[in-house]
Order: sequence, then C-alpha cells, then structure tokens
Amino acid sequence: MGNLCGKSSKDENFHGPGRTLGSAPAPATKASVPARVANEGPATSSKPKVTGPGRTVGGASANDTANDPRAAAAAAAEARFNKPVTGDLAKKLEEQKKQTHSKTLQEAARDNLAHRNADANAETRNWN
Repeated sequence: MGNLCGKSSKDENFHGPGRTLGSAPAPATKASVPARVANEGPATSSKPKVTGPGRTVGGASANDTANDPRAAAAAAAEARFNKPVTGDLAKKLEEQKKQTHSKTLQEAARDNLAHRNADANAETRNWN
C-alpha cells in the first residue's frame, strides 16, 4: 500500500525479462583471484620471523602496566567513591549509608510508635 504513489527504483528485483519455470539459471561468473595469491605458490609460503624475547600467553610485560584493565577499573572506582556529594537525594542516600544497624532499628521503632499513636488518636476521635 505504501508504493501507490512512490517512485520505482532502477534496482528492483523484477526489472529484467525473467525466465520461465523449468529453465536453467544463468551461468555463474568466475571470481577473480588476487595477483599476490596467484603469483605465490604453495611451496613459497614463508613463516614470519620472530624477533626479541618470547612472552607467556596472558602474561603482562613491563610496559603494559599502564594499560592494565584491572588497574584502570580500580582507579575509576576510587575516583567515583571519592567524588563529592551534590544534590538533595545524594545527600540523603549518603546519610542512610552512614547509619548503623542500631540507628536504623531506632528510627523504625520511632516510626512504628508514631503510627500507633496516630491510629489511637483517630480511634478516639471516631468514638469507636
């Protein structure tokens, strides 16, 4: 339905004359071989030359300490941890993180006591 007013492109699937059922497909063209591979034979393959001392797989050399992903991740985590707190929500979260277990329990007890007092006052007002 979207092609009702659209333009027809030149590279459509059915732009050619087509063929009938049962007829053979068009012959495939042969791919070209790069000149470098065509000139070299299987007997002329050379192995790469190794220079310098060998290295253990997965081992880090002396100059790779600056690119060590674990060290970079640790430095980033320390930077996030030491970042100054900004904003109201961040300050409240920081206060909650600093609370000890006993302070959290005391705060929960105060909230429960206030809730019970409010329920008792509402029941008194309603004369139940």
